[in-house]
Amino acid sequence: MNPKDAWNAAFTQLEMQLDRASFDTWLRDAVWLGEEGDMFIIGVRTGYARDMLQHRLYRNVRRVVSDSYGKSVELRFEVQKPDSELERSEEDMPLFRLLAQQDKEAPSVPLHQQVPRPQRPDVPESELNPRYTFERFIVGSENPMVYPAARAVAERPGLAYNPFLIYGGVGLGKTHLLQAIAHACREKNLRVIYISSEAFTNDLVDAIRHKTTAMFRDKYRSADVLLVDDIQFIAGKENTQEEFFHTFNVLHNFNKQIVLAADRHPSQMQGVVDRLRSRFQSGLMVDVQTPELETRIAILKMWAQERGIPLPSSVGELLANRAKANIRELESHFNQVVAAAQLSSQPMDMGTVQIVIDGYRRPREHVTIAQVLDITARHHGLSVEDLIGPRRNSPVNQARQIAMYLAREITCASLPQIGEAFGGRRHSTVLHSLNKIAGDLANDELRARVVTLREKLLKGGE
Repeated sequence: MNPKDAWNAAFTQLEMQLDRASFDTWLRDAVWLGEEGDMFIIGVRTGYARDMLQHRLYRNVRRVVSDSYGKSVELRFEVQKPDSELERSEEDMPLFRLLAQQDKEAPSVPLHQQVPRPQRPDVPESELNPRYTFERFIVGSENPMVYPAARAVAERPGLAYNPFLIYGGVGLGKTHLLQAIAHACREKNLRVIYISSEAFTNDLVDAIRHKTTAMFRDKYRSADVLLVDDIQFIAGKENTQEEFFHTFNVLHNFNKQIVLAADRHPSQMQGVVDRLRSRFQSGLMVDVQTPELETRIAILKMWAQERGIPLPSSVGELLANRAKANIRELESHFNQVVAAAQLSSQPMDMGTVQIVIDGYRRPREHVTIAQVLDITARHHGLSVEDLIGPRRNSPVNQARQIAMYLAREITCASLPQIGEAFGGRRHSTVLHSLNKIAGDLANDELRARVVTLREKLLKGGE
């Protein structure tokens, strides 16, 4: 087959492999210009298309062309506009003019990094918890498949199981496994995006508002690994589903890894269009079960060892028996007991654990974040506005961290709920505050302050 025929055959294959939006955007107007040895020269209409094909889609397009030609070839994409467009004013194409003005020697970067746009500061895009690694995931007999499947995906992204979907109830380790895959893939120098479906929707809304949808698509469709948490929340969001459908197709067609997490099986996702639901089910789906007693005890031992805390077997078994629902409840009980032991300088024995667990369940029913904010602010001679506002001087910052710590310990609020109550801060900021205060409780003055504030809150603010 001669080179031109090989290109035409590959062009037809690419049209079938790519979704319509991607093919129309990047390849529809591509034309054969000639060859130089094993170099195929292809004409495209814009510098934007040239850069995308030359740097982001090159490996996949080259593979299809080489397969069609019967041997390995290289590709070079050149801007070749129709005569009717050569007379078009640059003022009509500001985005392309901007790209053309860039230094030709500058390294190519994605369009969403070339042209800045407003960013939501609270979107947890690609925000990974350093604790969520494969090494810290305890494997129990109740979940024999999920861990090895996740490791296989991380070792051979795009080749093992694609898409890979983990589903199950809250607090069972889905997010842990998604982020463990993300960590492993980043170590391979792959472009990884970890994001919640809500953040994906918010990013799309921003792109529509600021007319930057092309950058939005480039951002997500140029990922090597895309991990989306809580995918069930795209239900009923038509624009989000449409955009995710095309993003899914582009990534999947080019063997890019897609990993999803949901709280239910795709067949039970009401409000999700059939074409997306079928794609969710097209790869490997694994459900996560509630950890058994032995697994919960093993998790407690790992946490205790990491923090250098002796954990008697009887105490571990009691905690594991009292927190049966999920790992988050188990972690809450563990943190409460550890904090109480540190604050009171008492050993972590059966009596102390029993009193703490029983005592914490009662106040959680009536203590609110608003009360924590009010009492903590007054104790430090500050206002609630100081604690939830942007001020970051040392006294205010420490008072804010103490309030977050107390809100987590003696209210029913989750980390995102606490962050929202404290002026819309990220859950990672709340987590940092909790760890900071917990690590500084050895300081007598700080420990006395925390104990005083806790007693006030448990007595109704008296």
